[in-house]
Amino acid sequence: MTDLPVRTRLAEAMAQDFERDLTRDGLSPEKIQAQIKRSKERITSAPAAILLCLDMSEMDSYPDEKRKKAEYMMAVQSVAAAGLQLLLAVHAERLGGVWACWPLFAQKTIQKTLNLSESWEPQGMFFVGYPIDIPEVKERKPIQK
Repeated sequence: MTDLPVRTRLAEAMAQDFERDLTRDGLSPEKIQAQIKRSKERITSAPAAILLCLDMSEMDSYPDEKRKKAEYMMAVQSVAAAGLQLLLAVHAERLGGVWACWPLFAQKTIQKTLNLSESWEPQGMFFVGYPIDIPEVKERKPIQK
């Protein structure tokens, strides 16, 4: 998503879920507002946000719970592996990328706000752009001791 109004709408919708959860956790109003502000800034400040979703509609179906759970876990692992590959590709292009997993806490809100199919389960969100600071490359330790 590169469209700022869409990301702003998403940030506002997710903030409502976040505020509700933080209130239930007993955080002070000041801490809640600080965390919400930080969350909104992450979504709206990066030039691009990429939402990774899991879709079980093409996965195998099993009658027993053990294999259903295993099939779901394979799908989760596949999304995570795809996310890692995305971060490596971002880095190869000399861009910066950050992976946030908090879409897991607002899946229904994200689906509704972005008009996604119910079969698309938001799993993670990546924020991509040119880094403000490029850290120095650290010296690597030798493989052998």
